[in-house]
Amino acid sequence: MLTILGFAMIATFLALIMTKKMSPIAALVLIPALFCVAVGKGAHLGDYVIDGVSSLAPTAAMLMFAIVYFGVMIDVGLFDPVVRGILRFCKADPMRVVVGTAVLAAIVSLDGDGSTTFMITVSAMYPLYKRLGMSLVVMTGVAAMANGVMNTVPWGGPTARAATALKLDAADIFVPMIPALLVGLLGVLGLAYLLGLRERRRLGALRLGEESVETKETVVVGAGTGAGGGGLEKRPVAGGGGADDVDNDRDDGDGGDGGDDDGDLLKGLDPNRPTLRPRLYWFNALLTGTLITAMILELLPIPVLFLLGAALALSVNYPRLPDQKARIAAHADNVLNVSGMVFAAAVFTGVLQGTGMVDHMAGWLVDTVPEGLGPHMALVTGVLSLPLTYFMSNDGFYFGVLPVLAEAGAAHGVTPLEMARASLVGQPLHMSSPLVPAVYVLVGMARVEFGDHTRFVVKWAVLTCLLILAAGILFGTI
Repeated sequence: MLTILGFAMIATFLALIMTKKMSPIAALVLIPALFCVAVGKGAHLGDYVIDGVSSLAPTAAMLMFAIVYFGVMIDVGLFDPVVRGILRFCKADPMRVVVGTAVLAAIVSLDGDGSTTFMITVSAMYPLYKRLGMSLVVMTGVAAMANGVMNTVPWGGPTARAATALKLDAADIFVPMIPALLVGLLGVLGLAYLLGLRERRRLGALRLGEESVETKETVVVGAGTGAGGGGLEKRPVAGGGGADDVDNDRDDGDGGDGGDDDGDLLKGLDPNRPTLRPRLYWFNALLTGTLITAMILELLPIPVLFLLGAALALSVNYPRLPDQKARIAAHADNVLNVSGMVFAAAVFTGVLQGTGMVDHMAGWLVDTVPEGLGPHMALVTGVLSLPLTYFMSNDGFYFGVLPVLAEAGAAHGVTPLEMARASLVGQPLHMSSPLVPAVYVLVGMARVEFGDHTRFVVKWAVLTCLLILAAGILFGTI
């Protein structure tokens, strides 16, 4: 019964947010509360919520101060050279913009933290997507998949969890999987290229500086699904043009390829904005480098590092108290949206785990594996990693389900290493799970509805996961 109710709760939640019948925060709170009562454990709802909030409180704190920190770094101009470099590569060509998004997300993902990756990637690329009228769900989808592939680095989390759960060396798991993961990353880049071509056909390749039309950002779910961008809705601001106008209204003048004019066109790169601190550029670069290094080396808990980093960045760059308050206020919306979503997700995970639904769901899935598939348990684990890591946390999967699957595989001669490697396959899909706090940073900063992101990304993420699985089997690592 708990198995059925668990799947019903997840299905109800996804259906409501994807059809936009409820906001994600409301659905994350009310749906599990109703199902908690339905299973006869309503009296324990408070305990489940407190347990969930307690477990996610450090994550919420990390996100709050990380948003403030990177918001300040954007304000002071730390990432302006990076964005201008990307703009020079992109040349306002939608195809290059999407590919650049994938490359940037993959590179930044080397720090092992999804939230940091999404904050930097969206901060750099959002102005360009908005400026060109491109689909924002293409940006969030490509960034999430690139980060999902790179999230398998040993310090990223999943590999370390698999190694701990099965008492293996993380390097023995990760290194042989590198060829398969590279195939997955190439798949993401190839998909970004194709989606970019479709965006180019929809909008036309503009040269930055040739078009002065500003369009209001919209979530374009149909973009990337057909040459015509079916299902597209574009609402121009007063005096501007819609999606069809972007290609037709350009003039024949030589607008150049970016340079110093980039900042005049993109809101986040105004070279004269009063928040810039050019004299402190190298201090901020050193501070950010030190912060990321400390995260990788785990010198302090990540929430503590970002708390210290945000306080130091504010104090040095904006010594005056009114300026500090202004910077905090400027990023308050993002902080509230993301942290609120995380605490709402704590209700969902708290009920899912506290009522025992997640354990019954995992047990049912394991029990449904036919006996004849025993010798192929690595393949089974790779396939199961897609839905299981999407519908439960990495901790739940790697510490609760993987050991059970590994025991079943060992009975048929499948080594724990093969099982551990196969368990990494579902990460590109996992990074868009409603139970992953970082995804709310991604959609929140990109101003994309979570349901729209989900509808767009799931099919492509599943394809990427299966590509990694097929490559792992082909290379003999799974």
